[in-house]
Amino acid sequence: MSLTLVEKIATAHAVGLTEGEVARSGGIVTIRPKHIMTHDNTSAVMGKFKAIGASNIRDPRQPVFAIDHDIQNHSAANLGKYAKIEKFAHDQGVDFYPAGTGISHQVIVEEGYAIPGAMVVGSDSHSNLYGAVGALGTPVVRTDAASIWATGTTWWQVPRVARVRLTGTLQPGVVGKDVIIALCGVFNNDEVLNHAVEFAGDGIAALSMDERMSIANMTTEWGALAGVFPFDQVLKDYLLTRARYLARKSKSPRLTVEDVEQLHESRLEADADAFYAADLELDLGTVIPHVSGPDHVKVMRALPEIETDRVKVNKAYLLSCVNARLADLQAAAKIMSGQAVAEHVDFYVAAASANVQSAAEEDGTWKTLLDAGAHPLPPGCGTCIGLGAGTLEDGEIGISATNRNFKGRMGSRDAQAYLASPAVVAASALAGYICAPTAYEDREPAHSFQRNQAAAGSDSSVEIIDGFPESVDGRLLWLPVDNLNTDGIYSGQLTYRDDVTESEMAAAAMANYDPDFDGKSLSGDVIVAGRNFGTGSSREQAATCLKLRGIACVIAESFSETYKRNAFNNGFICFECPELVSWCRNEHQGRTDPTQVGGAIQVDYGTGEIHLAGQQFVFAPLSPTAQELVVADGAENLVRSRMSPSD
Repeated sequence: MSLTLVEKIATAHAVGLTEGEVARSGGIVTIRPKHIMTHDNTSAVMGKFKAIGASNIRDPRQPVFAIDHDIQNHSAANLGKYAKIEKFAHDQGVDFYPAGTGISHQVIVEEGYAIPGAMVVGSDSHSNLYGAVGALGTPVVRTDAASIWATGTTWWQVPRVARVRLTGTLQPGVVGKDVIIALCGVFNNDEVLNHAVEFAGDGIAALSMDERMSIANMTTEWGALAGVFPFDQVLKDYLLTRARYLARKSKSPRLTVEDVEQLHESRLEADADAFYAADLELDLGTVIPHVSGPDHVKVMRALPEIETDRVKVNKAYLLSCVNARLADLQAAAKIMSGQAVAEHVDFYVAAASANVQSAAEEDGTWKTLLDAGAHPLPPGCGTCIGLGAGTLEDGEIGISATNRNFKGRMGSRDAQAYLASPAVVAASALAGYICAPTAYEDREPAHSFQRNQAAAGSDSSVEIIDGFPESVDGRLLWLPVDNLNTDGIYSGQLTYRDDVTESEMAAAAMANYDPDFDGKSLSGDVIVAGRNFGTGSSREQAATCLKLRGIACVIAESFSETYKRNAFNNGFICFECPELVSWCRNEHQGRTDPTQVGGAIQVDYGTGEIHLAGQQFVFAPLSPTAQELVVADGAENLVRSRMSPSD
């Protein structure tokens, strides 16, 4: 039974599988991750934890608290919040890293929490970074984090897996940040949206660990749920170094040299004939420095092209969890040595961790940056998320080594932000406009893409648990639209009102998408829609309003992962059936109304079959884990039922 690396790691952390059963792409399983990371949002998770009636963390060694986001805020309110988190950690026996230790993701790797073959989740979208060390790192929402605290487990749908072959060798001066910007730029049509990415190919061996962390980190911006590198000799050497560091810190280190040797000996690898939903390839030798932006990660421009525009910059940033490690600081210092930042530019620098800053101070890197005119900031997120000193003001342009440049993220919505490598940021800060330190020939990176088709058919049936429907009979409501966002499903004008009744929520469902939806839909209807259903904001009401309206389920070509989590966390069914969507597109082509009432549709949950107009379509049957969430009327109720009296 051939499996990808992601499927093997998921299987190793799945709970309740029967003998011989594995966690395959598309399946919803109960997982017990090795660790769950929370940062400043620990306080919000504490609120959810208490709301479900929990008082004691089931396994205190599982959570890790690392404060990093708003650490420049020394107000009484913020310091009080941090103090409450620290006290909660102390009372529960949880590992706690205070403000100033470093960015949470860097801490998780530095301190040995993320290791090859482990599933390590975080209540932060950049938890993908852990894939650089061969772990399955992926984000979870706060409800999931509270569930893990209370029971040690949560649910997870194993994503489709894409294989990305990296071939060749990077040119001098081209780094990991250039690679991930290139991947985001040339594959910018949702090729890996909601997939887990496994990196392969002979080009990996020449990528340093810092470069791998940059690439894995920004698979988030690419749309992927994880980005996992193999356990090769480069990673082994890095882990041995980390293990020796931990041994110097503690008599009982979290990771030892012996552990690394054993992990490498028993390392998990994808089977040679494993199925991948897509195959992508990038020739590293053809990658040159690019910038992303402004305002969009997937808008890419080559440095030779943008240099001719002499785009003036007001602020430059070398910080964040994607590019503030020692090699990044050293690359910038090498360019800036003996020079000064342009008079009209403010250059901000923050190391990824206190350990990184200490190393940069020891080798003179930090002094070189400060001598060039850099403004030092503490090791944390800060400006990357628009907090603390140096945020962009109206009309300003920033060049940044961070991972996101969405409008308004780093300050004013009337500012613009570009993303680039540390070397490009340093060169631009010196010149006062976007430029590279070295001249490159302008060319698009050589790349290829292939979508693979899985064998058709449902290969198994599932047992239907008590309380879950065997099947649903209703009407088809066809919504001929891709990327239907949560604003269309449930208005933002109602989202933050606390006085909206359930009947008002039901009546408001889909009103922004189709003002006539209220008059067309009936209780028991089955919605079928296009690709990436529920994209946009994370408002839970976009799922609950359809449930309250009596919609039996939503079937789509694909879903926003956040929407799907919110749906099942509230006991509402949604699943994918691309073949059904394709049939609906053909059957209803030429019609322009946003909600189209079709004929009778039957969904058989036991066999994974859909019957419509004499046609049969198959889907992956909902697992017992998914069924339990629906029967319990949501994740919080399910967690309560699983807690022991002592919790």
